[in-house]
Order: sequence, then C-alpha cells, then structure tokens
Amino acid sequence: MAPLIGRRLRKGAATTAVAAAAMAALTASQAPGFAHSDQGDRNREQRAGEAPAPDDTPIDGGSSYHTDLPPLVTPDKPGSSIDLPGLPGSGSTKAEAGIPASVLDAYKKAEAALKESNPGCNLPWQLLAAIGKVESGQARGGNVEADGTTVSPILGPVLNGDGFALIKDTDGGAYDGDSTHDRAVGPMQFIPSTWASWGRDGNGDGEKDPNNVYDAALAAGNYLCADGRDLSVKADLDRAILGYNHSQEYLNTVLSWFEYYKRGTHEVPDGTGVLPSGDGSGGSGSGDKGKGSGKGGGNGKDTGKGPENAHTLPKPDDEPDTSTPTPPAGEHGGTPGTGTPTPKPPTTPPSTPSGTSKLTTVGAKELSAIAGTGFAQSPRVKAVDAAGKPVASARVRYEILGETDARFRGLVKSATMLTGNDGTATAPKLLAGEKTGTFTVRATAVGREAAPVEFTATVKARPVPRADALARLGDKELTAQTGASFADALTVTATSKGKATADVPVTATMITSAKDPELNDKGPYFLDDKGKPVRTLTALKTNALGQLTLPKILTDDHAGTFLLRLTAEGGAVLDIELTVTQAQAPAS
Repeated sequence: MAPLIGRRLRKGAATTAVAAAAMAALTASQAPGFAHSDQGDRNREQRAGEAPAPDDTPIDGGSSYHTDLPPLVTPDKPGSSIDLPGLPGSGSTKAEAGIPASVLDAYKKAEAALKESNPGCNLPWQLLAAIGKVESGQARGGNVEADGTTVSPILGPVLNGDGFALIKDTDGGAYDGDSTHDRAVGPMQFIPSTWASWGRDGNGDGEKDPNNVYDAALAAGNYLCADGRDLSVKADLDRAILGYNHSQEYLNTVLSWFEYYKRGTHEVPDGTGVLPSGDGSGGSGSGDKGKGSGKGGGNGKDTGKGPENAHTLPKPDDEPDTSTPTPPAGEHGGTPGTGTPTPKPPTTPPSTPSGTSKLTTVGAKELSAIAGTGFAQSPRVKAVDAAGKPVASARVRYEILGETDARFRGLVKSATMLTGNDGTATAPKLLAGEKTGTFTVRATAVGREAAPVEFTATVKARPVPRADALARLGDKELTAQTGASFADALTVTATSKGKATADVPVTATMITSAKDPELNDKGPYFLDDKGKPVRTLTALKTNALGQLTLPKILTDDHAGTFLLRLTAEGGAVLDIELTVTQAQAPAS
C-alpha cells in the first residue's frame, strides 16, 4: 500500500516559532518526564543539554533531519487541543499518532531488551519512536519487509564536507553504496563506522543490519543508555538526545514528539504511516533525507561544515563528557537566522518524593564474589520518612566506585531504581570482573539531602583447580631417534574425584629416575618461547575437557630410556617413559 501523505508544516523561521510554542505548551502542561527534572545530582542537572565530545564517531555525520512537529492535541482524545496562535488544526492528529506495525514492534522489543539488560536506564520506547520520526519518518511510513528491513535503502546525504561533516568511506560501500564517502544508513541513520561499534541484532537472525528497524532500534537504545544514563532523569534524557545530534532545535523537536507519543499512539499497517514534509517517496533511497527541513534554517543541512557539526557518539567504554553545552547562536540568543529568542519553559518544582529523609541498609553491607561470577546478594536499601515509615516510589541511585571492573547487569556502573511499597530498592545484579580487590557501591536518595549508604564489595581470586589423578590418553610406546623428535603427541587428562577438571596447572619435568627425581641434563627436551632447549615446562593448564597436550618433545644425541614426570596442582603425579634409539649412520 502506498504511504499516505500527512500534514505539512512550513520550515525555517515558522517552524522554529512553532517548535518554541509547542515546547512552552507541553512544559506548561507538566507532562510527565518533560518539565520535571531530577535535582538529586546538581552537577548532572547542570550538564543538561550537553553532547559527547565531537572527536568520537558520529551517528550520521550531521545530516539533515525532519523538523515537522506534532499536532498540539492529545492523540485519540477529541477536543483536547492546546489553543495557540498560528498552530495547525487537529485534522491530521489521528494519522500522526499512528505508528507502522513493524516499526512500533521494533521500538517495544528494544525497550523490553534494555529493561532486561540495563534496567537502570529506564528506556521508554516512545523515545525511540520520537527519534525514528525525526530521523527517517518512521522508516518512511513503515515501508519495510516482513522481517523489518526497509524495502529500499534510506540514505542520508553524501558526507563529503559540503554542508555536512567530511567522513571518508569506512565500509567499502557495503552499507551505503559509496566507496568514497560515508552516508547515514537506515531508519535510525547510522553511518557505517558508528554501526561497527553500536550495531545490534534485534530480530535474532544472526545479522546486524542498519537497514533493519529491529536491529537499528536496539542499537539506538543501547547508545541512548550508554555511560550509565538513567533516561527517567531529565538531565540524562537531554544528554542522550543531544548526543544523537548536538543541536538545541533537534532536542526540542525530539522532545515534542516524545511527549506527543507518550500521550497515546495506535498501530497502523506497514507502509501507511504519515510521511514528513518534503518526503513523498516512502523509501525511494534517494538519500535526500528531510528535504528543505534541515537544522540550518530550512535548507536541508547544517549551516556549518565539518565534523564539529556532526552527530557524535561515545564509544561503549567512553566516560561521559562533562563540558558545558553551547547555547544556540542568534541575534537575541534564539534560533540562528530568525532574530527571535527561544521562549524558556516555565520552571517547575522537582518531582522527587517529598518524604524521604533517610536511607537504611537492608541485608548484608559487605558483599563478596569470586572473579568472573555474580554476587550472590545485591545492595539493598530502604527509604523512610522522618517518622521512620517507608517511602514508596523514591529514586535511589546506585553507583560503583573505586578501581574495579565489576559492573551492574547491563555492564553499567550506575543505575537508578524506584522503591516499592515497602520502601526498599534493590540494585541490579552485581557482576564481578577479573580484577580482584575491594570497591564501594554507594546508594543515594535522588533529590534529597539524606546521607548516602555505602556497601563494601570484594572480588576474590578464582580458586586454583586441583586434580587428584593424571592419566595418559592412549598407551602407544613413545619412541624417537637421537637428533630428532617424538612423532606422537602426548596427551593427558586431569581428574578430581573422577571428573575431568579444566584449568588445572601442570608442570612437566625430565627427571633422572622415579627414586631420584633430579632434573636430567641430557636426553629429551622441550623448546621454550625463545626456541631454547629446556627440560622443565611450567604454566601448562588443562583445557575445558580437562586435557593437556604437551608441546613437541625433541631429542639430543643421547640414546636410552628417559623419564618425564607430570605434576598437577593438587598432588597428582604421572611418570611416562620416553625411549630414544641411536640414529643409523648414513651409508657411505
């Protein structure tokens, strides 16, 4: 079915004015998660509006995006429009609230996946929908195949430095068909080099395809949740969106759609979604994303050039940027080129619970785990008011402090959880890394002056596996001539109480005799890492099957019967005879 062409909005200054009015109206309505901010960490609040440093790989190189705004009415609720001068009517409201079925399913599946892998992020699928709307018009009206792959490629402009970032080809044209420069690809507009770091398999087909809405949505969700962000906190929400595109207008546009979708949506068949203004192809693959709707004042591209204007992404292990955002430039500090100041939304008090006055520890305050395993217990606290009564729905932020590679489930260092009706909040599963030692987990009541609670966590070294028996695989006599090597490999199995045991340390030594196990200075030998002859090898370990195959054994010019002793951690000992015969002299 051909995509429907929906409401059109004027671009440039008119669009900016509409955006400002929309933001003010939505803020005044005190829509959840929009006007309210989390005041628990004032430094985080001051960082609202910042983006990651521009020296990282950008998402789409600063390509243009769609600046259409949602109708200022509550979807599916007639008569609830917000009456503001100059705004379009509500005739297209029903259509704008519709999200194509596969696209909607992809967003919800990404939300569910992140809820499992990174619960502290609190990713709402409506945020993915808002970004998907702005980046590609919901995959150009849901013009996708049954598996979620776009019928035709959705390509951004060529990133050749002409109005956009200059990004030379990184994928040989595999994704974007351009072997000279990169182009943003797919419904969430990733450039190939960024996809290499953030790509995910969202539909379980074993592939990571930026043209697939399931893969792209999950990848975008993982990016938005990077650096331990909690998207229920306004500062983190702003940082995540601005990290996708470092533009105040982009932030305003995405937040407008985010609030709109949170008020209600409905599913429509694939291919029937409303297309943004200037995009009537429904997936032509022309690469003219957001024609006439760019962030540079309506010309379809940035006013600046080069990577400093690119959408920037931190790599998965990057630390958060703490720089102060640059306000939009303009004659009066508003949108560039319009001479119109951007209205500031009215401030509102923080939405944090008013009764929390104290956090108390629930359960053990000292936790321990073996390296590479999960902690049996998770940090847990209880929020109480001045009278000692539990406080429900209070925000508690858990942070991992100190030199450690331990992480919460989802491989994050911080997470914000809500207390239940009993006032308790449990941190996500705590996973020990390979680094041993002690670190701290701090629990803080977000938005309150209550003293934090700290837990001591210790990661202990893995116990060294032990074996009570060693046995050779096979019973073939091991023979070789002088000046040669043993042709047959020597493999042994280490067991503990009859079970094969992995990672058991084993030492191999050429000895003089079983009764006089001194190091033999002649006969068979090994080669060390530098190729020098040695008659003792340490640092050997059994594999996952409990087996160990020794390196090649060579011989010198001494013939006779020699003894190789294998000693395993735990006391197991095995002696193996090695027979060396004199090599025949060459016939004259």
